[in-house]
Amino acid sequence: MSVIANTPKPPYFAVIFTSTRTQGDHGYDAMANTMVELAAKQPGFLGIESARDEVGITVSYWSDIESIKQWKMNTEHLHAQTLGRKSWYSSFKVRISKVERDYGL
Repeated sequence: MSVIANTPKPPYFAVIFTSTRTQGDHGYDAMANTMVELAAKQPGFLGIESARDEVGITVSYWSDIESIKQWKMNTEHLHAQTLGRKSWYSSFKVRISKVERDYGL
């Protein structure tokens, strides 16, 4: 996986997950890696970018809203969401947006 996702020509969608973590790993790193691998196998998945310092930001890119809905309801992802609320995150926010334009170097 490259550091910057190689997305197609817009339009497409972005799921922006911003979070603050609790202390300790509690299995977080292993599950995060598993979720990236699982998401990459989902129909409509286009790529992912992630960075963490005091605040973590993960942006996943999807071809359409239906693909995002299917990913949210994935059984393994639902389990990770439950663990996240219980053990890993002190706060988080999910934002979904349509990418109308992109450019870069």
